[in-house]
Amino acid sequence: MSDFKLGNKSLKELEGVHPDLVAVVKRAIEITVQDFSVHDGIRTLEEQRKLVERGASQTLYSRHLTGHAVDLVPYINGKLRWEWDPIYDIAEAVRVAAKESGVTIRWGGAWDVVFTNTDDSPEDLVVDYVARRKRAGKKAFIDGPHFELPKQVYP
Repeated sequence: MSDFKLGNKSLKELEGVHPDLVAVVKRAIEITVQDFSVHDGIRTLEEQRKLVERGASQTLYSRHLTGHAVDLVPYINGKLRWEWDPIYDIAEAVRVAAKESGVTIRWGGAWDVVFTNTDDSPEDLVVDYVARRKRAGKKAFIDGPHFELPKQVYP
């Protein structure tokens, strides 16, 4: 059990997010070894459009638009940090929390894998995903802070 808790800003970001995903995030903060903040929950189409223009997102059809995705960013020494080692710790906490509650999660570190159906380390999943994309002649877009409820399970 961690001593971390979601701050008011994070709780505000969870407003309108699917309750199953909210429950996973709330459980993850209880068990994580790395503090985090909910950076994005619901997005407007205009916000999404700007992210696509900047290259920070690949689609205008993000699960953030429907409340089926969150971005969880490491909170280190009072600042948000996009660093991989802490992201891996958060990913593991999300996976454990989701498995505990029977919620299926797709992770932006390995888009083509059902995150909750594997026990491979987050680091290995990213390496393997990048290798699969490279073998297919495609670019890998990795988004470690991103967690979503897959459309196949949550239309």
